[in-house]
Amino acid sequence: MKKMLFISNLRAGKNQIRPHFAAIIDMFVSAGYEVTVHTTQAAKDASQVAASRGGDYDLVVCSGGDGTLDEVVSGLLTLESRPPVGYIPAGTTNDFAKSLGISSNMTAAAANVLKGEPFAVDVGVFNERHFAYIAAFGAFTDVSWQTPQQLKNTLGHLAYLIEGLKSLPTTIIPHRMTVAFDDEVITDSFAYGMVTNSVSVGGFKSIGIKEMELDDGLFEMLLVRMPKNIFELQSILSALLMQKVDERYMFFARVSHVRFYCEENLSWTLDGESGGNFKEVEISNLRQAIQIIRPQDKAERQKVKEEYEALDGDIPQDDSVRE
Repeated sequence: MKKMLFISNLRAGKNQIRPHFAAIIDMFVSAGYEVTVHTTQAAKDASQVAASRGGDYDLVVCSGGDGTLDEVVSGLLTLESRPPVGYIPAGTTNDFAKSLGISSNMTAAAANVLKGEPFAVDVGVFNERHFAYIAAFGAFTDVSWQTPQQLKNTLGHLAYLIEGLKSLPTTIIPHRMTVAFDDEVITDSFAYGMVTNSVSVGGFKSIGIKEMELDDGLFEMLLVRMPKNIFELQSILSALLMQKVDERYMFFARVSHVRFYCEENLSWTLDGESGGNFKEVEISNLRQAIQIIRPQDKAERQKVKEEYEALDGDIPQDDSVRE
């Protein structure tokens, strides 16, 4: 009998996994799996369990938000032999699930674990840590992990916008730094920056490239220069909303390795969670480092992505729950 480790964050998103928990486990058992369930009890718990026990199973399934997936992936990366990962998204924005074409419908996502195909995705290395899809600094990047879980559960993606507006006066500040990648070095003051491998960030569609590949060994890097006045800020916000790169205020590149040198300790966010404060950061791409199960049919994956976009980031966790 095949063995499955099911790691679930029952508090993620709007707790929508709870009513379907037993049915999903029954689905896995009916498919021939011996299922071991672990519900996360604290931060980093999922990572520790994946690292210590994941190698004993044929498949590791995680349910939660992008942060839970990040923990599971980070834990499994410590193993030489890594089982594939099934993902049942249950967070507030589910950015990486959208990138993979995994439905936010609990039953459909669970079925995908059983019927989908393993797909080897790139993973980021941030100094000595790993991240699944984004490392970011600057304006609004602390909104996700500083937003209270209860507010996320109640308001969904709107919670991020509320917290962002509350922090507007203090978050848009200059960060003087040097950024080195490939054969290029740039020095400037930036209000925001991200290195990402996702079609959306915080529920909003990424900008800079239309066809993003999750397995090509490259990240998409966007740096937003510090606006000098309210008019430049308005131009920047307009470009972001229109998903365009305004080269007057933005710098975009595709990178496999990049170094950041900042004059002061800079706060970073990794996959929506606090990444710590650093003056120097090195980010590199581990190409096709881990397998995550996604729908086999390309048309099905595209349909799921369009459904996410139609909901503008306020994604329901099940067909029975519509905002």
